[in-house]
Amino acid sequence: MEDMLLYDRLQFAFTITFHYIFPQLTMGLSMLIVYFKWRYLRNNDERYNTTATFLMKIFAINFTMGVVTGIPMEFQFGTNWAKFSELTGGIIGQTLAMEGMFSFFLESSFLALFIYGEKLMGQKLHFLTGLLVFLGSWASGWFILATNAWMQHPVGYEILDNGKYVLTHFGALFKNPWLIPAFLHNQMASLVTSSFVVASIGAFYVLQEKHVNYGKLMLKTGVVFGAISSLLIIFPTGDWNAKNVVKHQPASFAAMEGIFHTEDAGAEIVLIGQPNMLEKKLDNKIAVPNVLSFLTYQNWDTQIVGMDQFKKEELPTNVPALYYAYHIMVGLGTVFIGIMLLAVFFLWRKKLFTLKPLLWTIMFLVPFPYIANLTGWYVAELGRQPYLVYGLLKTADGISPTVSSGNTLFTLLGFVGLYLLLGILFLLLVGKVVFQGPESQKH
Repeated sequence: MEDMLLYDRLQFAFTITFHYIFPQLTMGLSMLIVYFKWRYLRNNDERYNTTATFLMKIFAINFTMGVVTGIPMEFQFGTNWAKFSELTGGIIGQTLAMEGMFSFFLESSFLALFIYGEKLMGQKLHFLTGLLVFLGSWASGWFILATNAWMQHPVGYEILDNGKYVLTHFGALFKNPWLIPAFLHNQMASLVTSSFVVASIGAFYVLQEKHVNYGKLMLKTGVVFGAISSLLIIFPTGDWNAKNVVKHQPASFAAMEGIFHTEDAGAEIVLIGQPNMLEKKLDNKIAVPNVLSFLTYQNWDTQIVGMDQFKKEELPTNVPALYYAYHIMVGLGTVFIGIMLLAVFFLWRKKLFTLKPLLWTIMFLVPFPYIANLTGWYVAELGRQPYLVYGLLKTADGISPTVSSGNTLFTLLGFVGLYLLLGILFLLLVGKVVFQGPESQKH
């Protein structure tokens, strides 16, 4: 039974990790495409229009890969997690169906019109199709996060005699106090990824002295959007999320911050340290006294409950993984702010395009927003363990008893091989678009 649970979790973790590489770019990139198209309508500068079309080609490749890698996850609800689906399908099935019926079809339908219909529709209608693609991609994130928010903080439900969960109030799914902070934080994080990608492509063109006018435009836009979104993922959206965890999942918050023991006065914020689960402490700790209490409660002396105040079964099942994921996410977010603010400063001083060390940094930094986004999701999901539905349904009670661990391991290995090929194909396709350059998008 333990092997079955382990392989089921590993398979879903692998497939959703690979899948989320793509939506985190499409959601933010759709906003940037709308911005470029809007600027074209405002000033009639063809560079903006060409850049919007160029980026939509990259969007289309990402969107396709996201669809292909997302389908296996849907099937896993019926194979590996059949008990979970049986018990909670009356609730999570509604938001997942709405994501497919409304946002997916909105996004996919108008994506084709944006790519192929510019001459037929005219510029204003072309802008409208881009706007609808943006709305569809963000609506998709809204419905998925509404599902996850219910699993993190279940509301508006009742449990029938047969153990199944049903909604008592449909609107409660979208009034969930967990949803809006999580959605805004997620969307700003996706905008960070997209801004870095656009800025990285721009830096590449400037360094290579090819497509330089487009490179400068993308670099300028990427660093400005990147600086704004990097600040917003810290405050207010990150702060709002952290306070939600403190309120609704205090054991998870203690694990995230590495608070093994409750202090009488204010709690320190840990900059560096390694969880020692045997001795219940952080090794090699570097911390700043009382700062965590101030950030959480705006009071230097407020007590924050440590892990010693919870029963073992109430704590996250993998405290070190949760702790490290959280600190990687926060650490990278801090680095993003520093680099993007520095880039904006040199942009203002009209020196950004000639500072090759900074341009190289921006270009090679592009994988790290992906890492930060993924570790952020790991924080949310590891923090919810050992529950599938927090406080109600244990993860061990949601798996399918008829699917053997051997079957799951076999299919997991198959996914690894298949997704490796998909990853290579994705890099080749995007690389081809980037190397061809924006001018190739002109009609």
